[in-house]
Amino acid sequence: MDDAAAVVAQLERPLRAPADVVARCHLSLPVVTRVAPLLDDGTPFPTRFWLSCPLARIRIGRLEGAGGVQAMDRRAKKDPVFGAALDAAHSRYAAERDAALPAGVDPVPTGGVGGARAGVKCLHAHYADTAAGNDNPVGEAVAPWVEPLDCAVRCVAEVDGEVTRNPKWREPR
Repeated sequence: MDDAAAVVAQLERPLRAPADVVARCHLSLPVVTRVAPLLDDGTPFPTRFWLSCPLARIRIGRLEGAGGVQAMDRRAKKDPVFGAALDAAHSRYAAERDAALPAGVDPVPTGGVGGARAGVKCLHAHYADTAAGNDNPVGEAVAPWVEPLDCAVRCVAEVDGEVTRNPKWREPR
């Protein structure tokens, strides 16, 4: 199965730039892609790692809906070690993204993880950064609520030569 087609089916929308799969689930499907810092139309794109796994997105969506972003932001402000690790993650993320930019491009994407200049903006972006193999205290703190990504059935399937969301897929209990 083509990775780009699988990601399109997982997201249920077309990609706006090429993306490379950097993390996979136990069923060999994409979980996280690395995205170019510029979209196909030249628009700056600050998010370097994009979460495509439907199971992870659902579980993180619940955390965000329950106030998880605000809780992590409070923790970063109250815990100096956690806050410093978050600042380091933002700096590393921005440096990696900026290194992938072609010379002379203007405008350029800004911010760290998920485009945030500081603090926590999106748990999805932080978890994707961690799942891609990077040190990120927010993603690491979120991981126990998201993992294991233990689907019994693939979230996407090939039907009549077309990759689509699998109607038999359900969130594991």
